[in-house]
Order: sequence, then C-alpha cells, then structure tokens
Amino acid sequence: MTKDVLEKLQNLTLLYAEDEVGIRENIADSLRYYVKEVYEANDGEEGYNLYLEKTPDIILTDIRMPNVNGIEFIKKVRQTDKKTPVVMITAHTDKEYLLQVVELHMEKYIVKPLELDELFEALDKCISILDSNRTVTLKVDESYRYDYDLKELKYKDESIVLNKKEMTFLEVLISDQSRIVNYEEFQDKVWGDDIMTDSALRSLVRNLRKKLPTDIIFNLSGVGYRLV
Repeated sequence: MTKDVLEKLQNLTLLYAEDEVGIRENIADSLRYYVKEVYEANDGEEGYNLYLEKTPDIILTDIRMPNVNGIEFIKKVRQTDKKTPVVMITAHTDKEYLLQVVELHMEKYIVKPLELDELFEALDKCISILDSNRTVTLKVDESYRYDYDLKELKYKDESIVLNKKEMTFLEVLISDQSRIVNYEEFQDKVWGDDIMTDSALRSLVRNLRKKLPTDIIFNLSGVGYRLV
C-alpha cells in the first residue's frame, strides 16, 4: 500500500459482519492497526443496526449468516444509501450470489480463505470511491466543484478562498441543492451558539457572492437561501 492510502485508512471506520467469530476477530484485529475503528457484527441484523448507529465509511460483510444474510443486509442499506462502498467476503461462488452482488453495486467480491493483500487491494478501491463521493459538482454550474475533505471550492481549475463561516454556509446549501434552506437552519449549522443577526447573514452572503465568479446564490425574502 502507498503512504497516501495508509494515511487515508487511518481516518476511516469499517463495519465487518461475519458470523464465524474466529475469522471475524482475526481480520478485525488486523484491520485495527490500519483504520480508525472496526465495528463487528455477528449477522446482517446486527450489522444493519450498527450501520444505522455508526454510519461507517466502508462495509465488509459475509453472505451466509444467520437471521439476516449479507445480501439482505446490503439490500436494506441500499434502500437509502447508494454510496457507501461494500466488500463481500464469502466462501461461496454460486452464480446466483454473484448476480445479486452485482445488482447491489459491490466494490469487490472476495472468496475465502481471505488474504490480507487482497482485502487491502479492495480497501484501496473503496478509498477511490470515497474520494470521488466527497467531491461534489454543483448542479447549477458544473464549473464549480467542492471537496469536503480538502474544504476547497474550485471554479474550473481555480481555487476560491473561503473563511470558515462562508465555507459552512456553502456546505449547507450544497447538502441539498434542490431546496431552500431556512434561516433557522443557518443559525443552527453555521452560527451555532452565536447569535445570527440579519445584518451578519446579509454580510456573509454579500462577501461570498463577491468571491464567486458567477452569482449562484438565490434569496427568497423572509424564507432563506438556495443555489440557483
């Protein structure tokens, strides 16, 4: 693994669902040397509950498990989450399973016995997926791209320098580009414990507009702001 991959792994959390305790513990213990945290689940039901509670960056799951199997587990995840990378680890190579895995958008299908080199190769691919997911192209103008990890807004190839409040304000707008964000939400997510006055909000928007090459911020008077 490259130094860049190792550094990125240190900031990631993994959920590992596997009913064979010995296998799960050995793999989980090995992964803990490289990642921020590993959450362990005995089956798909526990895996899904942990997924809801912990929102891991990557999911590793066996297929054949009691109660809820790995495929049913990921089907539930995919109902609302199309982006979290998933790696299937199983002893079974039945074509029926393979077809279901493809439909669920797996990043990798690994057959037991599991080799760490193959697992880390899969994690490298997951990191690439996560990197692409963290960079957002604005719907209103595809020349704008925002990188959540780097906290960087670019117009075409030129970086736009934002202060902390401007950055947070823009992230709130980007998080749901199809709706108007009301003033109460800006108070909560941008100002927090500080008081957001009308003049402070207008000043922030005015200064942000000056930094943007095009005017992409729309104000609905008395309601809030959205991207246009």
